[in-house]
Amino acid sequence: MNRRKMLTAVAVTAALPVLFSSTAALAQTENTTGDAEKKHAGETKKVGSLSLATSRVAAEKASDPMVKEFAKWEVAEQETIADILKSMEMGGKAEGALKPPSDSEVEAMLDAEGKASLDKLKATSGAAFDKAYISAQLDGHKKLLAIQEDYLKVGQVREHLSVTKLARGQIKEHIDHLDVLKSKLG
Repeated sequence: MNRRKMLTAVAVTAALPVLFSSTAALAQTENTTGDAEKKHAGETKKVGSLSLATSRVAAEKASDPMVKEFAKWEVAEQETIADILKSMEMGGKAEGALKPPSDSEVEAMLDAEGKASLDKLKATSGAAFDKAYISAQLDGHKKLLAIQEDYLKVGQVREHLSVTKLARGQIKEHIDHLDVLKSKLG
């Protein structure tokens, strides 16, 4: 499990020089962000926000220790991705400090279906909660993977492509981990 944390840290660290190497690179990214990049960021934020919101709940409420641990990893990763995407959209000077979105910012990104899913999950507890959370995460990660793969076919901005490639690898790893958890929970 520590391997996962180390790989996430290495992946994020490796992406940062590419993303934030200079103010000129950020200005170029801001000026060349097209419809594909905006669509990719918007879809990633929407699905990622639901993953983050449900994982924040699961980090406190999950009864299975492995589910709780996955939720904590997912919170850390989704907060980082949200911060990176926001930074890429805003342009300007890069900062090393992570600025995770607040609960209200995350919930503002949810559509009606996402809000209903979050409310339903909050109303569940025990083993049923763990199963519902893992099932929702598996579904969400499959959606996130499709979003990343679709963007990789049409994307043009190096920084967005680099982040997307890193995210795709992490998402695939999460799907494998979620499959194992789902089998364990029954």
